[in-house]
Order: sequence, then structure tokens, then C-alpha cells
Amino acid sequence: MYQFLGDNTLVALFGLASGILLGLAARLGRFCTMGAIEDMLYGGSSLRMRMWILAIGIAVMGTFALSGAGMMETERSFYLSIQWMPLASILGGLMFGYGMALAGNCGYGCIARLGGGDFRAFVIVVVMGISAYVVLHGPLAYLRNWAFMQQDVTGLPPGLVHLLSSQTGLPLAPLGIAIGALITLGALSSRDLISAPKSIFWACIVGLAITGGWAGSYWVATTGFTAMPVVSHSFSAPVGETLLYFMTASARAPSFAVGSVAGVATGAFIGSLIKGHFRWEACEDPRELRRQMTGAAIMGAGAVLAMGCTVGQGLSAFSVLAYSAPVTFLAIIAGAALGLRQLIEGFQPAE
Repeated sequence: MYQFLGDNTLVALFGLASGILLGLAARLGRFCTMGAIEDMLYGGSSLRMRMWILAIGIAVMGTFALSGAGMMETERSFYLSIQWMPLASILGGLMFGYGMALAGNCGYGCIARLGGGDFRAFVIVVVMGISAYVVLHGPLAYLRNWAFMQQDVTGLPPGLVHLLSSQTGLPLAPLGIAIGALITLGALSSRDLISAPKSIFWACIVGLAITGGWAGSYWVATTGFTAMPVVSHSFSAPVGETLLYFMTASARAPSFAVGSVAGVATGAFIGSLIKGHFRWEACEDPRELRRQMTGAAIMGAGAVLAMGCTVGQGLSAFSVLAYSAPVTFLAIIAGAALGLRQLIEGFQPAE
């Protein structure tokens, strides 16, 4: 059957299926980066941030379990095949986090809100996707290439676990699984999370969705007849790719990214119907819309510089233990904290 579908359609279906899980987690499990940061900084709760950390741990264990079973070569992922640029991770992460605060959510969160009928999120998604492509392939690509030229990995081992493996002599997959287990145990050390089985369930679903993305794209890349990248979920440049596909589908093959974005929107739509939360919403304040569009533009540009968003770097890159993942994720949190302070408190010095 899969020969009839074709490699591009098949990999898009893998993106769709695992993307639906992410959309359901956003609507039914309240899995949200912006919400987790707000709760941690202003709500006095670390529950949703611990959900995110648990999802990372599950994704790391799942991805390196695939590697140990011969179902994934982590070195083929984009995050481990490109030389890490620390300044790009920090600058891009700060831009993304700040833009996320202005927009009110990240790309993944906005797609999930769009699935619930929020047209404000539609505007944010479109502006972010266009901004990402302007920096990735458009007029600003020349400036980006001049400042942060992407080069293949040379010299150092490609990722954190590869570095540890080279230093200790321990095998790659068991070492990665052990690191994932430690991250998981760290997340579960909180009584708040232990007493919230629903949150644990949806965090695990997110981690498995990331793992499923790697497994599906790797299988198609290694068994199909079409040259195919090994990817998992991200929601910055893939949003721009999805917009291009919907405009030029007769001349452009579908991809994992297209299936992923459509899957999150579909899963969020289903989740909003299950909870009875689906309703059409629009922006009534032009100033709010201006702020959100500005944030979306900054997000798209920042994600391209950092080579990923909250999901791309915070989950997919983390799952292969890329050098960039923890640095970018912390920079995103710092940028979001700055943006939230501006929105909530202003930049006036405390009296």
C-alpha cells in the first residue's frame, strides 16, 4: 500500500498522525510552553514546566531506544549534522522567546489555538511562517548566511551524548537512554506532577509523538526511493513550508512538515470539540493585533537563527541531545521572561 502512496505522501502521513497527538496534548493536556513559563514566573506553579521536562526525558529515551534498535541514526538529523553556532542559539532563542511573549504563544501553541477557532492565532501563524521564510530563503537570507553560515559538523563529536561516549567509551544508545531516564526522574521528583496523572500522560504522549516523528521519517528515508531528510516536529520554517504547499500543491510534493502542521491543527480541533471549547474568536483591539503580529515576525526570524522553536529545539533537538538544545531553550525562557515583564510590569525600575 505504501508504494501506492509514494514516499512524500507517506512521510506526510507520519507527520499528520504524530502531529494529531501534539494537537490533542495542547487542547486536552494544556501542554504549552508559554503557559508553562507564565505559570513558573507569575503563577507560582512549576507543573507545566515539569510536563515539558518530562516530555523531553521521554523523547530522549525513545529516540535513543530507536537508535539502539537500528531504527534511527541520530547523526542524520539536522540538529547533529550542522555545526553548532552558540551565538545564533542565544540570539535566536532570545528573539523567539521575546516574540512569543508579545504574540501570546509560540508557533505550536498558535496552531493549537487556531484548531480551536481562534483567528488571531491564524494571523500570528501566517506572519510567523512568512517571517521565517524571509530569513531562511528570502531577502534576509543573504544577511543570515553572512552572519551565521551553516557548515557541516567537523572536529568535535556532533552531540552531547556523542561527546560523553567518546570520553567514557560507553555505547551511545544506552548512554542516551540513561540521560533520558535521569531527565525523566528529575521531572517526576515533584509531588505536584506525581499527583497529576493526566499531566504525566499527556507529557508522555508528547515525548512519544517526537519519537514517532523520528521513527517514521527515518523509515521512509531508508526504505523509500526518494531522497528524504530525517526529521521530527518543529513549527517555525515548517509553517512557511506548509503555507507554500497549500498555495502550490499541484507543483509541490507534501512533506513531514506539512503533515505535522496539519496534524496539530486537526488534533487541536478534535480536542476542542471533545472539551466543548471550540468557538470562533477574533481580535477586537488593533493595538493588540499589532503587538501580536510584531511578536510573530520576531519569532519567525529568531527560530531560523536558532535553527528551531520551542518544539524544534526544546523537544526534537533535545531528543537527540544536540549541543544547541539546552542553550536555545534557556535563551527562549529568558526572552519570554523579558517580554512578559514588559507586558505585565513595564520596564520601570522597582520602587
